[in-house]
Amino acid sequence: MWWLMVDTRRARPADLAAVGNVLDGGLLRVTDLPAAVDRGDVLTAVSATDTVLGALVLAGTEITAVAVRRRRRGQGIGTALVGAAAREREGLVAEFDERVRPFWRSVGFDTEPIGNGRYRGRY
Repeated sequence: MWWLMVDTRRARPADLAAVGNVLDGGLLRVTDLPAAVDRGDVLTAVSATDTVLGALVLAGTEITAVAVRRRRRGQGIGTALVGAAAREREGLVAEFDERVRPFWRSVGFDTEPIGNGRYRGRY
């Protein structure tokens, strides 16, 4: 498998539109994204040309959203984002749909069903 080289960093105000597009592409909504960026709660994965390829949103130790551009999925970008979050905050948790459970397990989360096709994961 070909792995794309990416850097992870905190989102900047100038990244807001790109982060919003990535999250929209993943069908994810984040309440008050500008404030999350201002607080430093949004991490991005960026290419060598500083293009935002993925984004992860935190609320304390909870990952509330993680998304990667559709054409860039399967290249380790989501894994890099979760790894960056884990280096910053201990005891990460996430709630997610059954369809993305394999991703969360692959990045080291223990998962358990919470009902209605939803799972909770702990790192």
